[in-house]
Amino acid sequence: MAGRKVFEDNMQDMHERLLKMGLLVEEAIFKSVKSFTEKDIGLAQEVIKNDSKINRYEVDIEKKCFEMIATQQPVGTDLRRIGTMLKVVTDLERMGDHAVSIAKIAVELKKDTYLKPFVKIPQMADTVKEMVHEGLNAYIILDEDKAVEVAKKDDKIDRKFRAIFNELMGQMKQNQANIHHASFMLLVLQHLERIGDYVTNVCEWIVYLKTGVIVDLNN
Repeated sequence: MAGRKVFEDNMQDMHERLLKMGLLVEEAIFKSVKSFTEKDIGLAQEVIKNDSKINRYEVDIEKKCFEMIATQQPVGTDLRRIGTMLKVVTDLERMGDHAVSIAKIAVELKKDTYLKPFVKIPQMADTVKEMVHEGLNAYIILDEDKAVEVAKKDDKIDRKFRAIFNELMGQMKQNQANIHHASFMLLVLQHLERIGDYVTNVCEWIVYLKTGVIVDLNN
């Protein structure tokens, strides 16, 4: 019984750390998009600086997970819980990296006048931020049905990605002077699209944790 209590206490501690990391990632995405849309360079630099906090959470949680595997030798559901946490924390860290990349683009384009398709990028970003928030909530309460519902929103992100991508490509073909600027905007699109993919990954791990079945929610 004592060993079981130690295991559960450790899991609760890691769960709380992961939630704090998730909130930092959600905040980083929000601030990076805001820095890009409003050309707020101070906010962009804040996102870049705070990425080290997200990285430290990832390292700390991974270290604790491996310590528990080595010292407590979990099996079955317990091992699945630790394995899922390792996967989720990796996906969160990568979302944070994409937020940093968007912030760096905001700094790069601080003096530019945005092209016409720009107005659609914040709309796509809103869907991405919504996915991140709802995906984290689904993980907190381990809601399998909610996870599946959130993952379906990735199709909406993909459709917006293709539409804006095609519009930006048209801008570049129309005027070569647009190539430099449009290229950076395409990168922002790609970073947002990848964040959506990582949220889908998290949703898949929620389903795995609840059912023990690995699913592909992209289909």
